[in-house]
Amino acid sequence: MCEIFAGQDPARFECVTRSVRLSGHATSIRLEAAFWNIIDEIASSQGLTTPKFLSTLYDEVAQRQGEVPNFTSLLRTTCLLHLSGGRPSAAEVTALRA
Repeated sequence: MCEIFAGQDPARFECVTRSVRLSGHATSIRLEAAFWNIIDEIASSQGLTTPKFLSTLYDEVAQRQGEVPNFTSLLRTTCLLHLSGGRPSAAEVTALRA
């Protein structure tokens, strides 16, 4: 069983840092490459660039909760939610593109 996990390509868990602008502030986000691949997929499926998706997500969380205490953890759990079938409705995707 562990061979499946232990034998994976090290490039999947290599940390990658990307610079983005969130709420008008430049910042860097460091995630494993596998998470960036999923985030890119989520953004593309919604017709957004990855920076636009990240900015929109950040702003929506801040609006709902007043702050975003750990955005990188939120991104990881977003990926898990996406992989387990949690996807926005067609109306939500249309609203994001507007």
